[in-house]
Amino acid sequence: MGITYNAETQQFHLFNDRISYLMKVLRNNQIGQLYFGQRVPDNEDYSYLVEESKRPMSSYVFEGEYGFSLEHMKQEYPSHGSTDFRIPAFEILQPNGSRITNFIYKSHQIYSGKSKLAGLPATYVENDDEADTLEIVLCDELINVEIILKYTIFKNFDAIARSVEFKNCSDNTYHIMRAMSLSLDLPDADYDFVQFSGWWSRERYRKDHRLAQGIQSIGSLRGHSSHVHNPFIILKRPNTDEAQGEAVGCSLIYSGNFLAQAEVDTFNVTRLTMGINPFQFDWQLKSGETFQTPEAVLVYSSSGLNALSQTYHKLYRTRLAHGIWRDRERPILINNWEATYFDFTEDKLINIAKTAKDVGVEMFVLDDGWFGTRTSDTSGLGDWWANKDRLPNDVKGIAEKINALDLKFGLWFELEMANKDSELYRNHPDWILHVPNRRTSHGRNQYVLDFSRIEVVDYIYDLVAKILRSANIEYIKWDMNRSITECYSVAYPAEQQGEIFHRYILGVYDLYERLTNEFPHILFESCASGGGRFDPGMLYYAPQAWTSDDSDGVERIKIQYGTSYVYPVSSMGAHVSVTPNHQLFRNTPLKLRGDVAYFGTFGYELDLSKLSDEELAEVKEQINFMKRYRNIIQHGTFYRLKSPFDGNIAAWLVVSEKKKTAIVGYYKVLNDICSEYRRIKLFGLDESRRYEVSIDDKTVLGTFSGSELMNIGLITTDFSAGESSREEGQHCTDFWSRIYVIKMAE
Repeated sequence: MGITYNAETQQFHLFNDRISYLMKVLRNNQIGQLYFGQRVPDNEDYSYLVEESKRPMSSYVFEGEYGFSLEHMKQEYPSHGSTDFRIPAFEILQPNGSRITNFIYKSHQIYSGKSKLAGLPATYVENDDEADTLEIVLCDELINVEIILKYTIFKNFDAIARSVEFKNCSDNTYHIMRAMSLSLDLPDADYDFVQFSGWWSRERYRKDHRLAQGIQSIGSLRGHSSHVHNPFIILKRPNTDEAQGEAVGCSLIYSGNFLAQAEVDTFNVTRLTMGINPFQFDWQLKSGETFQTPEAVLVYSSSGLNALSQTYHKLYRTRLAHGIWRDRERPILINNWEATYFDFTEDKLINIAKTAKDVGVEMFVLDDGWFGTRTSDTSGLGDWWANKDRLPNDVKGIAEKINALDLKFGLWFELEMANKDSELYRNHPDWILHVPNRRTSHGRNQYVLDFSRIEVVDYIYDLVAKILRSANIEYIKWDMNRSITECYSVAYPAEQQGEIFHRYILGVYDLYERLTNEFPHILFESCASGGGRFDPGMLYYAPQAWTSDDSDGVERIKIQYGTSYVYPVSSMGAHVSVTPNHQLFRNTPLKLRGDVAYFGTFGYELDLSKLSDEELAEVKEQINFMKRYRNIIQHGTFYRLKSPFDGNIAAWLVVSEKKKTAIVGYYKVLNDICSEYRRIKLFGLDESRRYEVSIDDKTVLGTFSGSELMNIGLITTDFSAGESSREEGQHCTDFWSRIYVIKMAE
């Protein structure tokens, strides 16, 4: 691992054992992009990668010379208007109305380790020898502004973290109108653009399409990263699949409005950009001030999409998430929401908790409805004190009763919202985001608090901290149930209204930072009507997220499969819920629901006391299984085997670090008859060792070599290969699943 600078050629090379990133100072003293991909030798001159040609209708930088045009140069952080006509990485509005700039190389520094980003979540290192960082200072001498391009390359990950800092060294005030976290010019356009899109209850479906000349993009203008598009894309070669081929991933560590874009010019150069969405963004940069963009993480894989995902999984699990829960096995919990909704008493909750304890659950989580005057979604949000009609002994009292059952206790909050029917709103009606003298929209009968204001964040922090100090609370589910409309703050002048979306997210991060620092023992789970803010920014503070409000076992196969392209299994909140499912009204077997939920943090979202004795026995078996294997599932190496987006059958695999144990989840949505014989090739095993394979950790199928299981495959043929028997357990049904447990033979 290292970063080198060749003073003679003014070339930078960031590299580890597997990847290289090359750039250099161009003839006009701006920074040019040379190469990002598989490792190439160091200490060589790659200047030949800068190609110049006279092309009609182009404009040229140097007077009297044809050839050097920024329109045809691959650049690191391009601007618009001085011979480059593509979408730029940044834009600065100056007092005279001009947006033309000329940022040229001034200096650089290389150092071991990685610095924190002020006020923003980002990847980190625990020891300086884990990474090297390069900071390149660019300066526009006319306006006296500096741009610092920040790059970190990791020793153990095929990843480069990038961000940008703007610094106003002048006496003037400027407006940053666009500030991407990264720009990457790639030399061709032979890629598929892979995005992860959807809506509430169908988040992160994989969507692929070929790059074409023009602009392809995804983003959010909702004030949060959103259910609609996740802030992550992949550019993959057309022949790349899970096991082989080249791919570039780009992920933004940010929870607000974002843009991910690929622009292909008519010479088939691809410009990849990612950062804060510039629509309605306008950051006033006063004299002496700085602005820091969020961090983006580039990952390169020459070995397929599983390898790309595994880099993100381990990096985000171990060097983005932090705190004492980062490496711990997650407790198996039960949440009362779908069991009771708002209809509960303390006695009802205790009865649910008792049944849960009997079957092996480790934590009880009290969801919405415990505070203020909250008995429906029309009132109480913002009043964070116990509803004494429901909790006569306060939060402390129910926490003690739950703890007396030898269960941990968790609590739901929605800290960024208020109902108009609340003490908070009656006392501070100007604390919601709204435009004076205009109608204010609602979502779920609630309004968004103005977290761009420190006094609002302070108020919420004081209320929540008081509760957390008063009771033994070991888990918080932090919800956020609507997008932002009327994004205007009465606390800021007109020229700063373009800052409010970003300032809001900075306020959310500030509150998370304070709470996680004061209460480091608490496990935070982020939620935004399920997966509406499932992003790396949240993962920094909350090592797990509620993956989707849709807990249907069949839909969750797709949702969790799509989520796995960038997020680790340990980050996915996955619960077994009641049937018929409350979102789709689909009846699915308890076994399928459990077999899918294993591949997450695992828990239950139902009233266990309403289950039959047979069902309770099955729940107990599920919990025992999860306790045996959760460390492997949550911290092992995850492989996608068969996509639910491509057919009726889906499968995935987790392998333990030392390759001694593997768990395969295998799912068939609809039954078939007289089907083909089936097998599926596994990954990640030791070819030279033998493994015992069993179904559901019970029925042993036989012993096979790792080489057999990976090259020939695991036989997954089921009863539908012929005429199914009427005998119990000798036939398949719709919504059928198996768990294969694979253990290295002694």
